[in-house]
Amino acid sequence: MKSRTDLPCQVECRDPVWIPLSDGISLAARVWLPHGAEQAPVPAVLEYIPYRRTDGTAVRDSIMHPYFAGHGFASIRVDLRGSGDSEGVLLDEYLQQELDDGVEVLRWIASQPWCTGDVGMIGISWGGFNGLQIAAMRPPQLRAIITLSSTDDRYADDVHHMGGCLLGDNLSWASTMFAYNSLPPDPAIVGDRWRALWHQRLAQCEPWLVTWLRHQRRDDYWKHGSICEDYSAIQVPVFAVSGWADGYSNAVFRLMENLKVPRLGLVGPWSHQYPHLGVPGPAIGFLQEAVRWWDRWLKGHDTGIMDEPMVRAWMQDSCPPTTSYTERPGRWVGEASWPSGDITDQHYRLTIHNGLDAVDAAEAVHEERDRDLDVVTVQSALTVGLFAGKWCSYAAGPDLAHDQREEDGSALVFESAPLKHELEVLGAPEVDLEVAADQPQAMIAARLSDVAPDDKATRVSYGLLNLTHRESVETPQPLEPGRFYRVRLRLNHIAQSFPAGHRLRLSLSTSYWPLAWPSPEAVRLSVRPGASRLSLPIRGRRDAQDAHITFADAEGAVPLQRTMLQPENHNWLVHRDLATDTSTLDVINDAGRYRLEDSDLVVGRSAREWYTSRADDFQSVRGETVWERSLARGDWSVRTVTRTVMTSDATDFHIAADIDAYEGERRVFCRTFFHSVPRDYT
Repeated sequence: MKSRTDLPCQVECRDPVWIPLSDGISLAARVWLPHGAEQAPVPAVLEYIPYRRTDGTAVRDSIMHPYFAGHGFASIRVDLRGSGDSEGVLLDEYLQQELDDGVEVLRWIASQPWCTGDVGMIGISWGGFNGLQIAAMRPPQLRAIITLSSTDDRYADDVHHMGGCLLGDNLSWASTMFAYNSLPPDPAIVGDRWRALWHQRLAQCEPWLVTWLRHQRRDDYWKHGSICEDYSAIQVPVFAVSGWADGYSNAVFRLMENLKVPRLGLVGPWSHQYPHLGVPGPAIGFLQEAVRWWDRWLKGHDTGIMDEPMVRAWMQDSCPPTTSYTERPGRWVGEASWPSGDITDQHYRLTIHNGLDAVDAAEAVHEERDRDLDVVTVQSALTVGLFAGKWCSYAAGPDLAHDQREEDGSALVFESAPLKHELEVLGAPEVDLEVAADQPQAMIAARLSDVAPDDKATRVSYGLLNLTHRESVETPQPLEPGRFYRVRLRLNHIAQSFPAGHRLRLSLSTSYWPLAWPSPEAVRLSVRPGASRLSLPIRGRRDAQDAHITFADAEGAVPLQRTMLQPENHNWLVHRDLATDTSTLDVINDAGRYRLEDSDLVVGRSAREWYTSRADDFQSVRGETVWERSLARGDWSVRTVTRTVMTSDATDFHIAADIDAYEGERRVFCRTFFHSVPRDYT
């Protein structure tokens, strides 16, 4: 990324800036202003997140927000209530209190002498979520949003559940926020109040995992903040962005399909990062695109941004499987609308001999009427999923899926003949199955892979389905063992090229641990191949039309200087104890220790996660996370250690968690939690 020192406007940074709320709480903000804004007011851009502006996102913020200010916008980064240096306590994601606070923040920004009254919101992940949610509340100051790596449906497409299955990332993410919420404000910002504010937070710092487990179906808890409940509530332009290695690419396509406002979708090869910092690459000049968007919708300038295709996506070339890519080769493609009338479904019939046979639409109807009722079965090893990677890649270590040959030995596999011609897919593959299970609860994991002539298998997309949710995610129903059901399983959206000579592979398994928490018991699944098929959304090449879709190189403002004091360490390790038949996925996410030179603050952050199971004992699964975080400056230092352990049996989930907080070497707070939550068709 190029660091720009020649931005059009000189920039002034103010920190802290305190934003008063109506209940007496004050939120801490950092504000970047173009020189002279108080004499010639400018529109504003808000990022509103809990990740601690003075240390957690300080470097990232220093690249983006001064860049916006340098292009004639006030840019504001606000800590949520109870996070960073803001007062109060943060009790959960996207509570109505958070959204109401956000509306007050917008009102405050619009009333400042340096602001024209027109405000946009930008954010990735949490900030992408609350940007959509606040937009649905229609505050008059909000004119447009850019939402990255977010979702319109908190139950169907978030870190908690997938296809009604409980995700392992539910534990991982809850542990991340348990650690964040244990940290104090900075004494250099809040003064002597820091200790009282810290202990107020510690007293109410609880594992959110317990709350989330109490909502295992799509109830009102998840409907809150899910803007898919009423897309029409959003009345401002929306720019939605994600990446194929991210966990949130599906929402971009639903937003393009269902919103009725001016909108654009952008999906690159990236993980859960801003595209100007995107890995896998290529990173792009995303901040230039954002300025084009803000100029159009906050200043009224015709920048040509709305002349772009509604959807721009990175069509990924075939690649050998690996768990970490620096770049994904491919090219940009565009669709003027979504769904696109230029994409057609290609159907593949599953065969009793484990094949995938291409059929046209008429043949698919005929086969539905005169289907072969032969049956194949599978009972997967519990450890299918050890090489699945993370539900949402953060590009922190080797967290993408490994060669699928490691998983397919315990799956039901259907494979095509070598392709005679290149095949390009853009959209969501679907699998229609006739299945029966021998237990009242069961899950299916479906994986689509690109198999090269040397037999290496790269996972392209996947999907999960909790079969008790086959008809309703709100009112799941048990299966009748032995009875066949017709189910449809939608895989994640993808843009992928399959070369001639490669093969398509569909793999079905009854477990996908630890990406998804297993069913209560081992399951044997029966499938009628003749009544089942795979559907792929095929996009024909339109090279001349797509050639004009280009992006400038990535650039931003000069980042804050950070000096590494202890190196980072990111890794994923698989341990197999053959004596006890125990398997463990060991995830190391250690960001090391570093000093932020502008504030002389030393920051430490490390996490370790272990996901363990024994043989095919579905009662043996165990997830454990340990986070250690530290802050220091001069003779002031604090450290927190949080630990969470999750296990389950056939009827309940069990949570044990503890938190320890240290001031210097003295432990000043400790608390332990024990909870059991009944399983609810999960």
